[in-house]
Amino acid sequence: MCADLNAMPLFNTDDTGQRFGYEPEIAKVIAQQLGLKLKWLYTRWSDFESVLLNKKADAIWCGCAITAARQNRLLFSRPYAAFDESVLVRCDSNILSPLDLDRLNVAAIEGSTNMALAKAWLGCQLVSFSGQSDDVFADMIKALASGEVDAVVDDEPAFGNLLNDPRFKLAFTVNTANLWGAAMQPHQVELKQALDSALNNAIKLGLVSHIWQQHLADITYPEYCFTD
Repeated sequence: MCADLNAMPLFNTDDTGQRFGYEPEIAKVIAQQLGLKLKWLYTRWSDFESVLLNKKADAIWCGCAITAARQNRLLFSRPYAAFDESVLVRCDSNILSPLDLDRLNVAAIEGSTNMALAKAWLGCQLVSFSGQSDDVFADMIKALASGEVDAVVDDEPAFGNLLNDPRFKLAFTVNTANLWGAAMQPHQVELKQALDSALNNAIKLGLVSHIWQQHLADITYPEYCFTD
């Protein structure tokens, strides 16, 4: 299960329905190692857990950070990534740190780790974007461009392509190192074991680091994330 939106270099879908980017290519390698057919189910962000619990998908593979709260509800594979979180602003902005966000409008996806981070910045005005939108990420960027919000918080690589857009720039990055994994129903222990085994093998073979360098060369490869 995943969201059908453009968040390169993490993920995107072309006109033929082919999914590409760091996350889907890791998933493809894992499926190949397990001899399974990979089929993407495109779902709105807000519906991920309900669709999973209704058994319409085997796992969520779409920017799902492994948090304590989520671990109370879901079972996670071993991590296949670790990312910090960044703040995107307009090119003429003077924002350089969380202190500069006082009384400014800060956007993040509702219920996300990004929103949890923004809540720690006292004084800023939080603007929550619902995952019920067909493209919540694009909605936030549009709001930033129009001046509706002053900053957007998201995972560092999600802003990759936007850094070539002269309208925007990165204000700062917070070293949160959130681990990402595939999320499953709590009883799917055998599936977790299979995914973990395939991920371990892909890491040892250097496949994960190779895909990382292809898509995320500007971000340091998190060795700690892939060490047993």
